[in-house]
Amino acid sequence: MDIAAVNGSLSAIGYGLAAIGPGIGVGLVFSAYIQSTARQPESSRLTLPYVWIGFAVIEALALLGIAFGFVYK
Repeated sequence: MDIAAVNGSLSAIGYGLAAIGPGIGVGLVFSAYIQSTARQPESSRLTLPYVWIGFAVIEALALLGIAFGFVYK
């Protein structure tokens, strides 16, 4: 009996596991914004730009992760 060879790239599995971190990070950023807005509603306009900056930084790191996964393939 032959053992079947595994074909493909493990970088896709690695990035799939690494995507858990940014998913948790985005959830924490938005949950903190919702909680701060619930505590002090008048500050929602002041804190919203920081939410989008945090979201953009987290997503940029996630995109760098997928890019490096393909570069080091």
